[in-house]
Amino acid sequence: LVPECFSFVIQLLYFDMTSDLEGDCWLHHRIIFSVGYPFPSQGIIERDETPMEKEIALLHRADFEFSHIFYFCRKGMEAIVEDEVTQRFSSEELLSWNLLTRTNVNFHYISLRLTVVWVIGVVVRYCILLPLRVSLAAIGITSMIVGTTAVGQLPNGRVKNYLSEVVHLTCSRILVRALSGTIHYHNKENRPQKGGICVANHTSPIDAIILTNDGCYAMVGQVHGGLMGIIQRATVKACPHVWFERSEMKDRHLVTKRLREHVADKSKLPILIFPEGTCINNTSVMMFKKGSFEIGGTIYPVAIKYDPQFGDAFWNSSKYNIVSYLLRIMTSWAIVCNVWYLPPMVRKEDEDAVQFANRVRSAIARQGGLTELPWDGGLKRAKVKDTFKEEQQKNYSKMLVRNGSVGSLSAETESD
Repeated sequence: LVPECFSFVIQLLYFDMTSDLEGDCWLHHRIIFSVGYPFPSQGIIERDETPMEKEIALLHRADFEFSHIFYFCRKGMEAIVEDEVTQRFSSEELLSWNLLTRTNVNFHYISLRLTVVWVIGVVVRYCILLPLRVSLAAIGITSMIVGTTAVGQLPNGRVKNYLSEVVHLTCSRILVRALSGTIHYHNKENRPQKGGICVANHTSPIDAIILTNDGCYAMVGQVHGGLMGIIQRATVKACPHVWFERSEMKDRHLVTKRLREHVADKSKLPILIFPEGTCINNTSVMMFKKGSFEIGGTIYPVAIKYDPQFGDAFWNSSKYNIVSYLLRIMTSWAIVCNVWYLPPMVRKEDEDAVQFANRVRSAIARQGGLTELPWDGGLKRAKVKDTFKEEQQKNYSKMLVRNGSVGSLSAETESD
């Protein structure tokens, strides 16, 4: 009853903040334009996405010329200034200020009126909302740990499965209330069914809470320490979650085996997997690891899109631990997001796992309005492989061979 009462208050705050922020954004734009400062752009540079062969052909002939070097130099400079990968591992830039100091990097020219509104917002967020949210979060996390530990002592059977689902569903809904979550679920007729695999784009650990708020899943993910580790060790006692160490090869093989066994049993909960393998800032979808699509079974794609105007849901794990991240979320206005359940997809006979993964990724990106990128999310922590550079060299070589440039150069050399 208590979380439901807070839910009613949260809905009122959501509609009130929507109108307030729209008015404040209009006022802020007026302030910037009246002062005469240019509004900051979303990108440092404006790139031309024309393929390499076409762009070189527009500048010169498609045959080899030494001036082609300038094309690669320009691309290299663009990547140094602002590449399209590393910017996905930092918070999204906003077009207008949302009255949070953590997002006002580009907004410095504030009027007295807007400053007063910001001070009132600080009082509301830190003195009223934060204590309530922390209390609800403590209730939800404690209930999750105690409840799953208690249920885990029961013998395997229908009773244990039922109680596990009740505990997960109830605690997830309490935690969503603690985050002042306003979630809109679309196309519920496509919700993942038992024995299936649910795949979604990944922004933060609360993705799992948001999805579990509407149904239970057996989750697959990286082993964590601290508070996350405590929750993982408790929940796995009541539900067949799969936690593994990504760096251990034997763990990865064991995970694949367990997933195949899980999918073969149509009475078990659907598996929830985030194939990107890391958190992205919700502006794009990066490469899906093919392992999730080699298992077989039915894939249920889910697109999750957050509204950054009310709070930044992205977890920069290299900068904040889970407790600091949750405090940042709880001192935001709210967590507002849309969840789309897409029609189930199965692997075609002429598709390999990579092609199937790309097809699912494209469907999620298209529905969520996200940019589709072919890069591996592992670049967040790992060094770029030489194969990426070699791929560009191969593409350029193929272009020269296709246009006969290499053959003509060889003939000229022989004649000389």
